[in-house]
Amino acid sequence: MSPYQLWISFYTMLRKDIVRMFRIWVQTFLPSVMTSVLYFAVFGTILGSRIGQMQGVDYMTFVVPGLVMLAIVTTAYANTSFMFFTSKFFARSIDEILVSPTPPWLLIGGFVAGGVVRGVLVGTLVLIVSLFFTGLSLTIHNALVILGFAILTALVFALAGLVNGIYAKSIDGINLVPTFVLTPLVYLGGIFYSVHTLPEWWQAITYADPLFYLVNGLRYGFLGITDIPLTLSLGVLLVMIAGLATINWYFIRTGLGLRQ
Repeated sequence: MSPYQLWISFYTMLRKDIVRMFRIWVQTFLPSVMTSVLYFAVFGTILGSRIGQMQGVDYMTFVVPGLVMLAIVTTAYANTSFMFFTSKFFARSIDEILVSPTPPWLLIGGFVAGGVVRGVLVGTLVLIVSLFFTGLSLTIHNALVILGFAILTALVFALAGLVNGIYAKSIDGINLVPTFVLTPLVYLGGIFYSVHTLPEWWQAITYADPLFYLVNGLRYGFLGITDIPLTLSLGVLLVMIAGLATINWYFIRTGLGLRQ
């Protein structure tokens, strides 16, 4: 395929996903925003008034980066897994792409890009909502770090969602991973607390959670504070991207999980 044909293939897949997002915006954008409002109200306003400060900043402000990250993770994952699963089982549009000369890496890019766009957009909406709870006092320590970690995190979990979408045999297979994998990672990932406030055995569990490194990277971008070095967070991100991209490429190249 020529570069122009590659671009048309990628653009077609991405445009289809984006049009779908905005057509059903009540389902794609609103739920994450409403969930974040509840988190801000319960963990930030009610519990935050009792906790006071965390690592030298107001508790409400402390949890903002984690809740933005939570929105990015869940929406990027859900978008890609659901889109690929429906394309495979219901719309059957994946068959048309597979018989075309579209290379595996471009197919991955087309589906993952939609998840990245939705993840970053929802994360931005949650950030806007957070301004009303923090009294418009949220500071930005490093905008490039925030943007970089937001995009790369959306990419990681869009790739993870694609693995789920490829391998799932039923809609239950799509719902299984968010329930039993993503939810524990979220609550053990340091969104609502600093790892230094935990006992040693609980710290060990938190350090084993990859989401912990991503949350701390985004928190550094917002507040300039982190429990671990920023380079370590970035390293974990890049390793996850490389590993998940390789798995996806192998699945699509060999047809594993695609042949019915």
